[in-house]
This record gives sequence, C-alpha cells and structure tokens, in this order.
Amino acid sequence: MLMFDEELTPTQQRNLEEALNTKIIDRTGVILDIFARHAQTREGRLQVELAQLEYRLPRLTRMWTHLSRQTAGGVGLRGPGETQLEVDRRRAKERITKLKDDLKDVHAHRELYRQKRRREGLPIIALVGYTNAGKSTLLNALSNSSVKAENVLFATLDPTTRQVSLPEGQAVLVTDTVGFIQRLPTQLVAAFRATLEEIQDADVIVHVLDLTHPNAEEQSQTVDEVLRDLGVADKPRIVALNKIDTLFPEIGSANEQEMTPQTISAQLSQDLELGTTQVPISAHRGWGLDALLKQVQETLSHNLAAVNVLIPYQSSELVSLFHEKGIIEREEHSEGGTHIEGKIPKRLLSLYSIYSS
Repeated sequence: MLMFDEELTPTQQRNLEEALNTKIIDRTGVILDIFARHAQTREGRLQVELAQLEYRLPRLTRMWTHLSRQTAGGVGLRGPGETQLEVDRRRAKERITKLKDDLKDVHAHRELYRQKRRREGLPIIALVGYTNAGKSTLLNALSNSSVKAENVLFATLDPTTRQVSLPEGQAVLVTDTVGFIQRLPTQLVAAFRATLEEIQDADVIVHVLDLTHPNAEEQSQTVDEVLRDLGVADKPRIVALNKIDTLFPEIGSANEQEMTPQTISAQLSQDLELGTTQVPISAHRGWGLDALLKQVQETLSHNLAAVNVLIPYQSSELVSLFHEKGIIEREEHSEGGTHIEGKIPKRLLSLYSIYSS
C-alpha cells in the first residue's frame, strides 16, 4: 500500500495503481478511514458513509458488489448490456440518495433541539480547535462528565453538549465539536454540517490550542481559516492554551513545591505577553479552569444589551426569562404591566423590542 499526503484525482489514483501495481490511498481516503473507525452514533455513521460514497463514486472499479447488501429492498435485475461497473455505480447513487434523505431527518431533529435551546435562552459556548487539542478533556473537566476523550485524531465526531455553571452562578451550555485539520476534505465539510452549525449558534467560541505542539502556530492558523470559511470569525473568542502541565513535569517534587498552577499561569501569561482573552490551562490537571470560566463570563457580559421595557401581565413568562437570563437594575409594577430596566443577552432582544418604553 502507498499513501499520499495530498488529494489525488480519480485518474491520478488509477494511473498510479496501474503503474505501481499496488493499492494507492490519498490524504482524504486516510482521513475518511479514521472517521469511519470512530463513528459511534447513527448520525456519525450516516455522515461518514455518505462522505465515503461521494469520495469513492468517481473512483469505482469492479469491487463494490457489497453495496447490494446495504441498499434497503435491493435493486432490480441488471438491464440489457449493463456492465457490473454500471450496476455498482447505480447502487452507490441509490445509497447516496437514501443517506441524504436519512440525514435530512437527523438535521431536522437537531434543528428542533437547537430551537428549544434558543427558547431557553442559555448562552452557548462552542469548543473548537485542531484535532487532538484536548477539547473533549476540557468539556469533561468543566462539566464533571465522561465524554469520550482519547489521545487520537478525531475521537469526537458528533457534537456533545453539557451544562456548566459560571463563577457567578449563570448557567451556560458548552458544546464539544469535531476537530479541525489542515486541508480539511471538502466532503467532510459538507457531511459534518450539523456539528459545524453548532459553532454558528455559539455566543462565545473557546479555541482550545495545544500550546506544546511543535506546529501550534500552524494549527492555530488552520482554526482561524476554518472559522472564517464558516462565517463566524467575528464571534467573541477566547484562546485556551492547553496542556501547560507538560511544560512543568517537576511540579509536586521537593524542589518545586512553591510552584502552583496559579503561579505557573501567571508566569506564562507574563512570559508570553498574553492578553485577557488568552488563558493558560491544563484540561487534564484542571489548572486554570476558574480563570477560563471567569473570562467566559466577562465576554458574555459584553454581549448584553440595555433595555427599558414595559411587559404586560399576560406576558409574564418574559419577566421570568429576564430574571433568569438578564440583569435587572430596576423593576416596578403598574397598571399596564411590569416595568423593567436592565440588560439582557443580545440574542433575546427580539422578544422584548415590541415592549420598549
């Protein structure tokens, strides 16, 4: 077998196999195989199979008769003069159509779930980053959960959401997303639309960066490029510089007892001249998580809008929502309803705009 760290056209791949008399796999094929190994949920398996079929369809040779077992209900008899390759291609196209229909149902269900979250008004924090940067480990550390987290590429394929409390008690939803990679295959960008939509819904993006990786700068640039491609580059962003514990393996020894996670973070911030939106952390050891949540809280506060509203008593649910999601500076009751001055998340403005006074 021969692997190329480049995308090959179907013709290039076929010519190389004939010339070298060996199996050829390009970069996209390798990534798709990794995804297939890690797909656990129904949605993940559907997405991976669709991406694989769309990738392999133009590369079809006489080796795909196994698709007849996958196509529900089977297919008709071979037509006059139809070659086996044509049969395989037809079966592949039928399967692609079936997968797209199934994924439409999955996406519709996920959209209903997102609409429910929007009505609840909880801020959404999306964890993004290069694959294997530690996003799932960070989600587990913040929420005391047990989301699958492994030291492998693309351990997370489906978005996972957990509720987390900020230092002042405000509840937020933190979502772990699929990891990015340089030169992300176009088939995967399209197939994993659902997980990327989670990023577009986020109020704040936390970019988890493996500070210790030798290609950290390139990986950071890759994440920036993907976020720009998704149209979310202008969203509020915090960079969590992860795995700082590996820089200080001597912590806890007799000679380094005076060193603490707090002093390490402070020293790193000074040495690297970090801004307030860059927070050194260790998701594995739990270092710097309080500082990260505090920064999330401060960032969310900048997304609040001042309002002065008179809410009629028949819309009392909006008063309850204001108490839960907003900051009330003054509240009075009158014949016309409840008069409130305060701040609410900008995403909820449309609910209150008609009651402005």
